[in-house]
Amino acid sequence: MGWLIVGSDSLQMTHTNQPIIAQPGDDIILPCRLDPPISATLWTVEWTKPGLDAKCVHVHKDGRLLHETQNPSYYYQTRLFVDELKHGNVSMKISKVKLSDEGTYRCLIPSVQKEASVQLIGLTHFSTPVIEVTSGESGEVVLECESKGWYPEPEVLWLDGEGNLLSAGPTETVRGPDDLYTVSSRVTVRRGNSFICSVEQKIIKQVREALIHREYNLSHLYKVRNKTSPCFTLMRFETNHFKVHLL
Repeated sequence: MGWLIVGSDSLQMTHTNQPIIAQPGDDIILPCRLDPPISATLWTVEWTKPGLDAKCVHVHKDGRLLHETQNPSYYYQTRLFVDELKHGNVSMKISKVKLSDEGTYRCLIPSVQKEASVQLIGLTHFSTPVIEVTSGESGEVVLECESKGWYPEPEVLWLDGEGNLLSAGPTETVRGPDDLYTVSSRVTVRRGNSFICSVEQKIIKQVREALIHREYNLSHLYKVRNKTSPCFTLMRFETNHFKVHLL
């Protein structure tokens, strides 16, 4: 984990330059420290989140949390490590993270005019893509891929068996009342045996994929009478079906 240093004089504030990634229900720590590690016990420490109506997430002053300044959505959810303040540790713990907690948090010590920012990203239990097959016009095949439970919103890509990007229709996105995204995409295929639906969220570096494979069945032989001969000619007709494999 990398660290950034904020400040140009002898007292600086360090924080991670990587986002903190959490799933709903996790307990997480937003790291923030003074460098050199001098005591912050007598200073007011403010954690805020820009964009909130009441932006104060946690204000520690005179040895206690100022409950009256705290945004109600964070009641009984945050705390500082009071015993570590004397070592310059002003990190904040958030218990039982919710999706709505996602965002950028700012750590501020007003008396020394030092502040730093940490990003929190919510990670959900998203589903593996599901692929359905329907028949299109002129014998072509339409594949539809759907995946649920994503946050933030992902993108959907179709690939052939060799990893080449396929031209697909626009991704359909639905955001549910729980703020989770369901995405779906269709692609029409005329040739090829293997196709991959890839759902990707680049910010949280998460990918879910499903492979669908066309299998041919050549076991059916039919007798067809040849009009110019009393003999029967054996004709072979190809049938095919698709089988989905989760990656």
